[in-house]
Parts: sequence; structure tokens; C-alpha cells
Amino acid sequence: MGDWAAVALANTSLEYVCKPAVMAALIGVVVTLDPAHAGRRDWFVAALVLSMLDDVFLMLPRDLFVAGLTSFLLAHLAYVVGFRVHGGSAAACAVAAAAVLAVDVVLARPVLSAVRRRHRELLVPVVVYVVVISTMVSAALATGIGLAIAGAVLFFASDTLIAWNRFVAPRPWMRLAIIVTYHLGQGGLVLSLAR
Repeated sequence: MGDWAAVALANTSLEYVCKPAVMAALIGVVVTLDPAHAGRRDWFVAALVLSMLDDVFLMLPRDLFVAGLTSFLLAHLAYVVGFRVHGGSAAACAVAAAAVLAVDVVLARPVLSAVRRRHRELLVPVVVYVVVISTMVSAALATGIGLAIAGAVLFFASDTLIAWNRFVAPRPWMRLAIIVTYHLGQGGLVLSLAR
């Protein structure tokens, strides 16, 4: 909640402390959980560490968007591997991928159009990122674990808001919506490890 307050109040100093602290706390939770599939924990810790790096890159005054994008891309890949440790049928994966693709067609089109017009140099990294986060959401859906699904969908919503805010139509309220959906998403993913 400290980071939410920092963002709402535009208190950069508080955000510098609270934002990484949230990820550190979630890492602490993960290491104390006894997951049903032990291999998932290591991948989730890696995802959270990479997410913390992204948080730091994106809050610094210098524009480190590509570094942040890369960290999050790797975090999503770590989550994908963690979810695949859980298993899931090929049919569940196919249905999940189709559902995510349908959402991507609607949400990614305006973002990619704006990137193509104003930030052509970012088009390939953004497309790759959309594919990777969509793969993460599909992998979470395929597990059938409610908290994993909710967490992945909230994370996806957060990233969609980031893209919309950066490339399409920035709105003052989006920064708070981004951080709230991001933290709730990460929390859902972490809690999905519990037996």
C-alpha cells in the first residue's frame, strides 16, 4: 500500500523505497511457501527478481524503457517455465492461447498502431513482448489454478495500461491503476504456489 500511496501522491522518494520493497516482500513470501510442484518456486523467484529489476529501471529518471521491457520479458518467460512445471494438457493450452489471442487482437492493435506511427524503433521489441506476456497468460490459464489465472490477467491488464499510457493516450489516473493491478497480479501469481 505504501507504493500505491507514493504513486497517488507523486512522491518519488517514497516510491524509490516502496516499489522494490514490494517485490522483496513477495520474494520473501515465495521462499516460505511449500508449493505443490517444488520446481515452480525457483522459477517464480527468478520472475520476481527480474520484475524488481524492471521496477527499478522504469522508476529511474533516465528513460530505461527497453531495459525494463527486457527484464519483464525475461520475468514472463520464467513464469511460463514455472507454469509448465505444473503441467496442463495440450487442449487446455490451445484453448487458453486462442482466448488470449482474441484479446490481443482487440487490445494490441491500437497500441501497435501508435508505436508504428510514433516509435517505430520500438515496434519489434513491443511485438515480442506482447507475444511473451500472452504466452505467460496462456500458460497460467492452462494450469486451471484460479489465483494463477487472476494474477496473470491482472498482470496483463497492468502491462496493457502501461502500453496505452505510454503510446496511445496517457491519463493521470493510469499510473495508480497500473501499480495496483501489477501488485495484485504479482500477488496472485505468488499465492498460486500455495498448496
